Amino acid sequence: MNPKVIKSEEDYQKALARIEKLMDAKAGTRQGDELELLSTLVGLYEKKQYPIDLPDPVEAIKFRMDQMGLRQKDMARYLGSKSKASEVLNGKTPLTLSMIRVLHNDLGIPAEVLLHPRKAQFPQSCPETRWANFPLGEMAKRGWVKKVDNIKKYAEEIMTAFMEEAGGETALTVVHCRRGISSRYNEKTDEYAMMAWRMRVLACARKEKLTKKYKDNLLTSDKLRELIRLSVYNKGPLLAKEFLNKLGICLIIEPHLPKTYLDGAAMLLPDGSPVIALTLRHDRIDNFWFSLLHELAHVSLHLRGTEDCFLDDLDMKVADTGEDNPEREADKVATEAEIPTVFWKQNILGKKATTAQVQDWADELKIHPAIIAGRIRYHTGDYRQFARLVGTGGVRRQFTEM
Repeated sequence: MNPKVIKSEEDYQKALARIEKLMDAKAGTRQGDELELLSTLVGLYEKKQYPIDLPDPVEAIKFRMDQMGLRQKDMARYLGSKSKASEVLNGKTPLTLSMIRVLHNDLGIPAEVLLHPRKAQFPQSCPETRWANFPLGEMAKRGWVKKVDNIKKYAEEIMTAFMEEAGGETALTVVHCRRGISSRYNEKTDEYAMMAWRMRVLACARKEKLTKKYKDNLLTSDKLRELIRLSVYNKGPLLAKEFLNKLGICLIIEPHLPKTYLDGAAMLLPDGSPVIALTLRHDRIDNFWFSLLHELAHVSLHLRGTEDCFLDDLDMKVADTGEDNPEREADKVATEAEIPTVFWKQNILGKKATTAQVQDWADELKIHPAIIAGRIRYHTGDYRQFARLVGTGGVRRQFTEM
């Protein structure tokens, strides 16, 4: 049989019958490949034709466990191990074809149920979700979700659909990722608003088409210097987005939600592609480039899986504990890429600079003068100087005009 797109109920029934015959096929064989492809086609057809008719696969497994008097530890023999059984039954890991095959053959659970895509839901390990706590009004105002009367009444339905846009079940590990150990995370943050913002970022990132797959060790110091030199161009931020796309890194600009106190974030899509998200809450050229380099440093040095992420309020100071600290490391990478320490100490540090000198230094380093002006303002604590050089209001409009 040559698998083809399922267009009718007749095609669907034939595909299910074929899947029944192929359930014992071994992975990597011709029949195993056919089973995998048919399973994908059936899943796509069911998602379109039967959005609510079929039960959730995990709920079907739990129902059969109740019928047969099985406990979670008993499921290890069917799902591979005790840890795998725990992950599957808690919605943290999707069913594999080998699991589906065993569950179908040994427990008699219909294949079409096990193949049916799961409805996105928060893991059981998380506190009980209070759907109405999400900032639904603000989300509707921004066009993230539809505006409806009495919106909080339909909070669960709205947020479930919103999660599907972010990637559904596969995105939940990113949404519920643990914060970087030393990330600049403001404790006043509204967790529901932060989750909503991360879902929005993921939904936008899924629509991006990266030209290549990201590989470790791509973000060398030379590569970061090449990136920062794009700052001299009027459309430098947009050029930066194109530059990163070619490295397999997705750059998303998404304004922060109220009570999130956020400048930038670094995270991974479920497929491992890095995502840098900037809020531009300080819409200045110097802030854009420092925030971007800071988050790229996290990608290069600190992100190891989808359960890791960094959520940064760069207004927060980082304590100098004398120990390795991801935030201090990211700051160091960003500052060195912008203005090398040797140049800073020999030419700028301790001097009362003029606008003309700032421009000369910028020309020598081949970077935007806003970057040097911003560093001097930060170092001296005098934010009245060079106010016209830092490019206030010069970044966000570039992305809104795309």
